[in-house]
Amino acid sequence: MNVEQVMTRGVRACGPGDPLSHAAQIMWEADCGCVPIVDADGRPVAMLTDRDICMAAYTRGLSLGDMSASSAASHRLISVRADAALATAEQLMREYRIRRLPVVDADGKLVGILSMNDLARRARRHEVSAEGVVKTLAAVCEPPLP
Repeated sequence: MNVEQVMTRGVRACGPGDPLSHAAQIMWEADCGCVPIVDADGRPVAMLTDRDICMAAYTRGLSLGDMSASSAASHRLISVRADAALATAEQLMREYRIRRLPVVDADGKLVGILSMNDLARRARRHEVSAEGVVKTLAAVCEPPLP
């Protein structure tokens, strides 16, 4: 099975200069916990989580409308190609301890996101290995290295 068969499609994104309030609105409307930040060509350059937004608001004491999406996002971006094996994506999630991977096409443009939720739903239907999903989640949940 490859990533494209399991990923979530139709993912909404924002630009680096968009206000955090716009990213928060996307999360609210799409009922999701992260928004990829893409450049003008649609290539992901960062990931922004709901936690990133909360921490930026708390630590900076500014309105979400006064901060850019890029200023609060993680720029250590790990992505996976849509045609990659699902095992490759799970290994990336384990190694980098991330719950969501932006999925890109051959040109590096965003085409979806692969999340732990996607894997869990497929495991429940016995379409992917439940043991593999548990291993991935366990690795993601490990405390950060010192």
